[in-house]
Amino acid sequence: MSIRFTAKVRRGVVALTVAVGLAVGVAGCSGGGGDDKKPHGSAPAPEAGDSGPSTQEGQSDKPLAELKGSDGLVLQIDSAQRDSGGFVTVNGSLRNDGAKSLVVPSAVSGNETEIIRNGRSLGGATLVDPQGKKRYYVLRDTEGRPLTTTGFSALKAGDNLAVFMQFPAPPANTTEVEFQMPTFSAATIKISG
Repeated sequence: MSIRFTAKVRRGVVALTVAVGLAVGVAGCSGGGGDDKKPHGSAPAPEAGDSGPSTQEGQSDKPLAELKGSDGLVLQIDSAQRDSGGFVTVNGSLRNDGAKSLVVPSAVSGNETEIIRNGRSLGGATLVDPQGKKRYYVLRDTEGRPLTTTGFSALKAGDNLAVFMQFPAPPANTTEVEFQMPTFSAATIKISG
């Protein structure tokens, strides 16, 4: 009896999280109606010698972290925002600083069967709360799909893909967590909001 109740509660929490995530996503996308096929966003290209990231509205010019991956892949984390719905949304970009096209390693999807079944994603990402000694995994919707960027496989040299991941929020007094992604270096990031 308690297993069914727990499963129903879990599905309800995931459904609520998906609804809130979609509402936040729609609100975040209401600013421009740009071409979704552009790989570099709508910010102007950096000047020669300026390696500053392209910023999105409401984000600072300096990223929270840059994680180095294999063969020139770089995961830049621009923000980690705590939302009132009880989750943290991490936004950033995945870029290929290498000289040739790269297939994004399948390990970034993680090793959970339910996530892998839904295709390539950033479902392997985790947040680690060193104070609370707890690890937070990417949230999933009721169909088991990870609440993160999906549907990518390769990046051409110089390409930049905007990415996001949503996690359960650690306690309010936790403001710093370690962000981990398979095949990338780890980094401590600050949660705002």
